Amino acid sequence: MNCAALIVAAGRGRRLGGSLPKQYLPLGEGAVLRHTVKAFLGHPEIGAVRVVIGAEDRALYESAVGDLELEPPVTGGAERQDSVRLGLQALRDFAPERVLIHDAARPFVSRKLIDAVLAGLAGADGALPALAVSDSLKRISGEVIAEDVDRAGLVRAQTPQGFRFDTILAAHEAAAGQALTDDVAVARMYGIDVVTVQGEEDNFKITTAGDLARARGLLAGRAAASRSSHVYRTGNGFDVHRYAAGRPMVVCGIEIPHDRGLAGHSDADVGLHAITDAVLGAIADGDIGDHFPPGDPQWRGASSDRFLRFAADRVRQRGGEIVAVDVTLICETPKMKPHREAMRACIAAIAAIPTDRVSVKATTTEKLGFTGRGEGMAAQATATVALPAGTTG
Repeated sequence: MNCAALIVAAGRGRRLGGSLPKQYLPLGEGAVLRHTVKAFLGHPEIGAVRVVIGAEDRALYESAVGDLELEPPVTGGAERQDSVRLGLQALRDFAPERVLIHDAARPFVSRKLIDAVLAGLAGADGALPALAVSDSLKRISGEVIAEDVDRAGLVRAQTPQGFRFDTILAAHEAAAGQALTDDVAVARMYGIDVVTVQGEEDNFKITTAGDLARARGLLAGRAAASRSSHVYRTGNGFDVHRYAAGRPMVVCGIEIPHDRGLAGHSDADVGLHAITDAVLGAIADGDIGDHFPPGDPQWRGASSDRFLRFAADRVRQRGGEIVAVDVTLICETPKMKPHREAMRACIAAIAAIPTDRVSVKATTTEKLGFTGRGEGMAAQATATVALPAGTTG
């Protein structure tokens, strides 16, 4: 593995107040930690992302990012320095060449900044994103100005701080028990040279209530800008499968106990088929039969998650994202409601979208028609996608 990311999320954030640690506070559609983690998960040079959490925060962690493809979390220590050391030791088995260490409470780290830190590591053992100090600096005694401080050569340090993995791990193990300000301080004590790269003003750390308000305002502004630069399209899908003995019943990715299953060339997942057609319809990309012909032997008995995952990838290839999915299952039996939340989670995982963008409903036809007679099941779905303005096809 060439590079790993270690997200430090074991702090309590006492300066912000409230009962929740700041990394788990809501920010837009997810917790602060979720925004931070996704920035690193989406980077092509980072092979593993691991989060260091507080011993009592496992439930909060699972709620915030449990559906993402992360390495198991590491329990931190009493101080940040202890947490980083424990996190680095947990990465030892991956043997990465480089590691980026980042504060969970900096949710607006950009890909450009991550690239800059990695570029800085190309010629050094450590790299620090930093911003110049623009305000005049004063040292005070009580409430009285004691002296001016020359700001020449001073910078504001940010994260992610990047290092050669073996050297920063050795430095942290050597510094165990000391109280140093950040990972660069640990590195310098160990004799590691650290270069600076240009930081970003938006990469601020959420520490106070004012910072949180600033973060929410920034996110709202970005969302508004994104909406103005995207077009929204909606597609519909409909599918029907008859009941058949001797087959499992799989609906929306979940196997449901029943005396019959659904007949079809694939696994006959009526819910995922309807959703797949809705997503493909939203981007005007044909239908499920165009991409997965029912007469093709390679799709015999195939799991339908492959079809929906393909459609979701087609959206992403156009630079878009799935905004919402809504599916209605139509049958007399079996009852769908007990399985609804599992279905929502499964659809969200397949499409790689948050669960709160997925709706699953069920209804009957009041004993009318083929579903009313218990001959089969139907599903209808709607999907909305956002595509960059000017997208065609």
